[in-house]
Amino acid sequence: MPSSLAPQPASPATAAEDRVLTADFPPPKAPSKPAPLWAIRQDIPLSLYWGLAVLGLLLPLLLWGLAAAGEVDPVFLPSPAQVLERMKAWWDEELLTDMGISTMRVVVGWAASALLALPLGLMIGSWRSVQALLEPLTDFIRYMPAVAFIPLVMVWVGIDEGAKIAIIFIGTFFQMVLMVAEDVRRVPMAQIEAAQTMGATRREVLEKVIIPSAKPALLDTLRVTMGWAWTYLVVAELVAANSGLGYAILKAQRFLQTDKIFAGILLIGLIGLVIDQLFRFAHRKAFPWLHVRH
Repeated sequence: MPSSLAPQPASPATAAEDRVLTADFPPPKAPSKPAPLWAIRQDIPLSLYWGLAVLGLLLPLLLWGLAAAGEVDPVFLPSPAQVLERMKAWWDEELLTDMGISTMRVVVGWAASALLALPLGLMIGSWRSVQALLEPLTDFIRYMPAVAFIPLVMVWVGIDEGAKIAIIFIGTFFQMVLMVAEDVRRVPMAQIEAAQTMGATRREVLEKVIIPSAKPALLDTLRVTMGWAWTYLVVAELVAANSGLGYAILKAQRFLQTDKIFAGILLIGLIGLVIDQLFRFAHRKAFPWLHVRH
């Protein structure tokens, strides 16, 4: 190798300068990795997830049991064991019938809302003219409490099953319309403009761009509004009901059967939890790319 190309040893002055610079400006440290339990929006081990989920369900029950173990009148706070005994007795009477009729009322009222709210929300979210025409009215009505419509529903629909379904419909429809419209408005305008640039018609933009892009959010909206439908069950069963979980809760209140009230509330929560998990399962199956772990 020619001497001119051979690496030259650093002079003492240059080596000293490098040591000073290194001391003044140390190399950046690698960021410390947070513990898996506290990493923001990162996956945790499946066993840890289910352990925390079980803990989150059992801890309130434990606190409830400890509170009821003291000198507390069961009329005010029955113990979990007393509620369980009442639930067993209710099972021997008509619990399955009450659960079935309440589930039917909620599902039918929610489905009727979805049948109308999905296309209406799609139009409000897609066309400003429809938004200007219908959104202010929907905003106005959705703040009206559903319970205030009970007298009108009894006059217009009667006191049969249709009245109970109508209350659940009123409680969910107007909220669902606005949520669907917001889901549609979140579709990026760049996708719509790209489709229009390639010659897509209005119908093709709706069918091939807006609806497919909004589907994951729409399914989440249906899941959320199903929960709202269950919250209107007790209100709906105020209308001349003689069966159902909400009716049983109201009847138990008249006779100070607090354990049955607790049992009814817990059963509604349990049914709602099962339905919610079914929606989550459907979301994972329909849109698996949104649930890929990185």
